[in-house]
Amino acid sequence: MNLSSHNPRLYLLSRQNPTNQIRNHMAYHLLEGKKGIIFGALNSRSIAWKVAERAHEEGAVIVLTNAPIALRMGTINELAEKIGAEVIAADATSLEDIENLINRSMEVLGGKIDFLLHSIGMSPNVRKGIDYDVLNYDYYHKTLDVSAFSLHKILSTARRLDAIKEWGSVVALSYVAAQRTFARYNDMADAKAILESIARSFGYIYGREKRIRINTISQSPTPTTAGSGVSGFDKLEDFADRMSPLGNATAGDCADYCITLFSDLTRKVTMQNLYHDGGFSSMGMSQRAIDQYEKSFEDCP
Repeated sequence: MNLSSHNPRLYLLSRQNPTNQIRNHMAYHLLEGKKGIIFGALNSRSIAWKVAERAHEEGAVIVLTNAPIALRMGTINELAEKIGAEVIAADATSLEDIENLINRSMEVLGGKIDFLLHSIGMSPNVRKGIDYDVLNYDYYHKTLDVSAFSLHKILSTARRLDAIKEWGSVVALSYVAAQRTFARYNDMADAKAILESIARSFGYIYGREKRIRINTISQSPTPTTAGSGVSGFDKLEDFADRMSPLGNATAGDCADYCITLFSDLTRKVTMQNLYHDGGFSSMGMSQRAIDQYEKSFEDCP
């Protein structure tokens, strides 16, 4: 019996790392001399954490930031010590905090920034198991404020302070639920749709004025602390992996992709929602998914 076919977690591990080898990175110095701010690193499971590590490997100098409560709950100081980064607390829904963060970051980094990562998302409705048709609207507003409006506030403040260099790059992390309906993803789908729209709108404004690129990455289901909070996440992750010709993109894979978007190699890529999901977004039904689906009928009369 192949146990991995009955256990989504074992199956995913066998698919993503079939030889139990750790992928070694080669540094290409793509971000040599560049400076950036990374929002959202909580612990080593975070995509933002992986991005910070890769950016450091590629030569960047970074400021790390997260909400004060997240700094207390997470282990961001371990990351900061590892890569020699400054940690500045900031509530991304507070204009005052954002302005202080950007000003202090420019002081620490010695000038304007070259790149910024928005990896922020949270839904009280999802956390409390409240269904979409009966949302708590105070929670709903909180979801949108934290997960989407925060990007608008960050970009608006950065523009007013002239904080991003010409040909700089901003990346925000999204999910395919912005375009398609996924059970239990709830009001986070609305937040991701708004996030992508904000990126396009600011991409036009920033592009024409400063040649600054703004894109979103639609990432595979990734077992971060936030992602794993979605009910049934392990089933969703397993389904996506079986559907995707290349399998799910990991947090490390996403970090690699972010580095290319921060680099000078993608200077004419902007206002795009870029699917980084192993091909999932272009699939209808894969043979692996069909095979698994048919097993549910094996014991039926």
